[in-house]
Amino acid sequence: MRQWPVADNLSGMTQKSFADLNWEQKDKKTRRERFLGEMELVVPWKELVKLIVPVAPRVEPGPSGGRPAYPVEVMLRIYLCQTWYNLSDDGMEDTLYDSESVRRFCLGKAAVDEVPDERSIRRFRHLLETGKLQEKLMQRVTRLFAERGIMTKSGTIVDATIIHAPTSTKNELKQRDPEMKHTKKGNQYYFGMKCHVGVDAESGIVHTAISTHAKEQDIAMLPALLHGEESEVIGDRGYCSEVDREELEEQGVRLLTPTKKPVGGELTEVERMRNRRLSSRRAIGEHPFHVIKNIFRYTKVRYRGILKNALHLNTLCMLASLYLKRRVLAAAQG
Repeated sequence: MRQWPVADNLSGMTQKSFADLNWEQKDKKTRRERFLGEMELVVPWKELVKLIVPVAPRVEPGPSGGRPAYPVEVMLRIYLCQTWYNLSDDGMEDTLYDSESVRRFCLGKAAVDEVPDERSIRRFRHLLETGKLQEKLMQRVTRLFAERGIMTKSGTIVDATIIHAPTSTKNELKQRDPEMKHTKKGNQYYFGMKCHVGVDAESGIVHTAISTHAKEQDIAMLPALLHGEESEVIGDRGYCSEVDREELEEQGVRLLTPTKKPVGGELTEVERMRNRRLSSRRAIGEHPFHVIKNIFRYTKVRYRGILKNALHLNTLCMLASLYLKRRVLAAAQG
């Protein structure tokens, strides 16, 4: 029976090939190697694998024989790499063959003929989507942040960003995705969906992520973005609602939004200084979007429909939080 080594379990293997020795003695580490090395340290592999194992296929072959399933950790590593580099299923398979650093990160020293094909990668992704496990993975990582004292929960920054969807009708259905909608921001129209997030005001960790069509108003999602333990909520002018402000004040929570410029008048110096202070605090809520869009290169939806893309965004928000706190987590591990 074939064995499928996982990167964490390779320490017991003493035999090294010439290729291994050459790889270890390289003069320079690439940017990809450094990134994967950081993620190796900060992703809580054991915790995430525990959530997936109960619904995953058995690694050992069944009574009727057949090829054993790939280990959950191997497939999880592949799925996260696919998310980090914004790759399709067949693109991820090609990368496993093309990139030595990605192959070692995902498969350890597994032979090239043991690389999972695009169908295996797609089946694992569908497995996660069927059980909505991306939400559970994000919740587990958020709970770990809270348990380690990295996330304080004293305040929440609420924000939203638009994710574009293809406007082309050159497909089998001859139509755009019916679940996506147009919206206007400033003087420009957008077509796609929105990712609404609740971010811890001190650490910048995303604790809640909800996806809707692009036309959904930000203020309508405010109650769903709060975890209930915050003493203040910070948002932009899209969250300025006196009704919500009064309801939150009854619960002992302050809603802080920028002061609007009066019609035909100007803001006072005190109001301008207050807006600047709020702006600097709200900037923390933009950091996860910067990671998702500029570092992970996720600016356009990959699937049709809201649900699949929403689950994918849960994974992206989870990984963005880990990336933002990678140095804190690495230092904590010694």
